[in-house]
Amino acid sequence: MSAPTILNPAEFEARLAKYLYERSEEGRAVRVGEKETSEQAAIVERYADLFTRPQLEALRAAENSAGGDEREKLYRLRKTCEGGIVSAELVERYDAFENKLLAERVTFRGEEMPLRAAQAQMALLSEYADREELGELQSAANAAHNDERRELLTLGEQFEADLTGELDPIARSEEEKEVSLHQLSAALYEASKLNTPVWEKLRAKWFDRLLGDHPAIPSSYHTAYMRRLSPLEATYSKDRATDVCLDTLRDLGFELATMSNIKLDLDDRPQKSPRACVIASDPPNVVHLITRAQGGLHDYQAFLHEAGHALHYGGCDPNLPFAFRRVSRDHALTEIYSYIVEAITREPGWHARYFGLSDAEAIENAEATTFLEALLFRRYEAKLRYELGFWTRFPTDGGTSGGYEEFLTEATGVRYRSENFLSDMDGGFYTADYLRAWVRSAQLRHHLIAEVGEDWWCNKKTGDILRALFLEGTKPSSEEIAGRLGFHALDLAPLLHELGTVS
Repeated sequence: MSAPTILNPAEFEARLAKYLYERSEEGRAVRVGEKETSEQAAIVERYADLFTRPQLEALRAAENSAGGDEREKLYRLRKTCEGGIVSAELVERYDAFENKLLAERVTFRGEEMPLRAAQAQMALLSEYADREELGELQSAANAAHNDERRELLTLGEQFEADLTGELDPIARSEEEKEVSLHQLSAALYEASKLNTPVWEKLRAKWFDRLLGDHPAIPSSYHTAYMRRLSPLEATYSKDRATDVCLDTLRDLGFELATMSNIKLDLDDRPQKSPRACVIASDPPNVVHLITRAQGGLHDYQAFLHEAGHALHYGGCDPNLPFAFRRVSRDHALTEIYSYIVEAITREPGWHARYFGLSDAEAIENAEATTFLEALLFRRYEAKLRYELGFWTRFPTDGGTSGGYEEFLTEATGVRYRSENFLSDMDGGFYTADYLRAWVRSAQLRHHLIAEVGEDWWCNKKTGDILRALFLEGTKPSSEEIAGRLGFHALDLAPLLHELGTVS
């Protein structure tokens, strides 16, 4: 047997770009419902030469002898190689699991539907009892796969520990993100407690208005319906969402509809995931913005949120190395830009301008978006606490639900059933990336108001500031952006202010 080919860093980076493009396009086709089976394993097999232990050691050696930006680039390539080795070991299992979920069906009121369609349908049902019934069916079908989820999680953890030599998954993530997750969690928990009095008033008002008659603690099956602000659906109609969002971006100087490198997929398909996303297959040249409109304000928020991602990846400097256009230590940077663009929907002026509302109506509806933002922030803060506990216990208990239902239910006033403790966990402590981005986008909004004015949300000067940030691609960290804005990374005052809390 011949020795494996070892690529030099430049060759590895060029071939990695092709590999990630193919995997991204395959993942996109499955996610949007163009394909009903995933074939990632075949792609991994074609690029098996990228992900070998000798290749990993060659990248490690190059990294150790480099400095500055070159060392950072090589670090990212090495970490991607590590991840690829794990994927190569498990990709057939992941494909099989993904295909099981795609094939899963639930029957509701005599109608059989895919699991993903059931998730989407819960956002549309107007009756509380109907959402509860479908939610129970969907949750049970989803939870039936928990044993396999845990098995895959355990195998992945074992491979990562072996490759890196670091047995503690929290320590591994902290090294990669260059933050203390425990310190971050503690600061956010204190912020959540400070926000609680304001949150309880918002919760009482908007739970009643959005859900009508409901138990003191409604189940999480109703959160998608609430996020649509369904009683306001006539105002935020499905058919106007694309035009309003494109006009909103045009106010900032972004002509999204004419940017050929950003591909819009706004169609509805039965197997299309209800969760909007951006897939940056080859930034800045090929970036997909994917949404599935269902009616209600959430369509507008999801479009603008993903537009922030798309403009970031689509606006990066094409002359940057691939590792600084597509690869990152985590997702906390790009989430800043998705959050700041979505934050436009929390401006009363936006509601007045595009929906013909009076000042009082605009303020009221903007308050509803603050309620939703607080709900999500509090949910993710509790998720981070739960996930830190999960991984701390993992070596001894193999992964249990302890803390999931208790923490999330107490934080939000919504009951999150313990059976969802695995399917509601994103890999790599992505929860921490969302939370860091929440903090940073609030700091950025504070900066934009100071630099541009209260009309930052419809001023082309904001677009100019964002465009300059987008050019840097994925190179800077979220914490570097905080320093440039004049904030400490854990200065939570701007976020508390946005959530209605005066500290």
